[in-house]
Amino acid sequence: MSTILRLNVKDEIGTLKTVVLGTAESCGPVPTPEEAYDPKSMEHILAGTYPKEVDMKEEMDAFAKVFEKYGVKVFRPKVLSNVNQIFSRDIAFVIEDKLFHANILPDREKEFQAIKYIVDQVSAEKVVYPPEEVHIEGGDVMPWNDYIFVGTYTGEDYPDYITARTNEAAVAFLREQFPDKMVKAFELRKSNTDAKANALHLDCCFQPLGKGKAILHKNGFLVEEQYQWLVNYFGPENVFEISADEMYQMFSNVFSISPEVVVSEQSFTRLNNWLRNQGFTVEEIPYAEIAKQEGLLRCSTLPLIRAV
Repeated sequence: MSTILRLNVKDEIGTLKTVVLGTAESCGPVPTPEEAYDPKSMEHILAGTYPKEVDMKEEMDAFAKVFEKYGVKVFRPKVLSNVNQIFSRDIAFVIEDKLFHANILPDREKEFQAIKYIVDQVSAEKVVYPPEEVHIEGGDVMPWNDYIFVGTYTGEDYPDYITARTNEAAVAFLREQFPDKMVKAFELRKSNTDAKANALHLDCCFQPLGKGKAILHKNGFLVEEQYQWLVNYFGPENVFEISADEMYQMFSNVFSISPEVVVSEQSFTRLNNWLRNQGFTVEEIPYAEIAKQEGLLRCSTLPLIRAV
């Protein structure tokens, strides 16, 4: 009998106990432009600056060492030959004690199968497979106590955007799953061609932190009132506003190990100084190569258990 994993994720900052960290092992050749999932990857494919596997493995090893330092149990996906398995947040996510299979781009389903040995350690009734019409990815879903924040795009041209990953049906589905929570949806700005005008997921333009703080990028939101709601919710004095260039570098895609400890990219000087001034411990690691694929630290993680 497998050990049953008792899932618990109520927010973005509870002290992390167990996590799935993606892997850069055997991530395959440089994609063709036709295979690019987002404009930033496309940019680097065309420029000949797409990240090398050896560099990405080093970056993920640095992340794993931070988890080791804080006593976090780390699962890794089974390595598939020539498959990019870095972004474990895309394939599944946990809210409360339920693990949701993300309805992702169809050719990424094999990535979920690579973590099936972990999913099999969760009680079957706690694993949720949304219906086909529900499009949803973990980067768009943020449990936050009584709220679930969801990034979405509901324009009629939704099918035209490979960067639109979470639809209106997903918002309705989460409301059904969690009738006692407030599911708050945010319309995100999408572009297939301009990485500085594309919020691929909610965590590309927003990240709640401990101590009542948050990182935000105004232009990532299509509806100003929705952005303003977040500013008011956290309080303007608690918000670190990032520029379009900082969003492009993935400043908001940091990762909280606890209410006091944030893992951040080592080059994010302005943000890291601010975090320290707010009293956070900042664990800086190199992650700039992985960032070329329009994903960073939060995208690489799938938290399973955070302390109550």
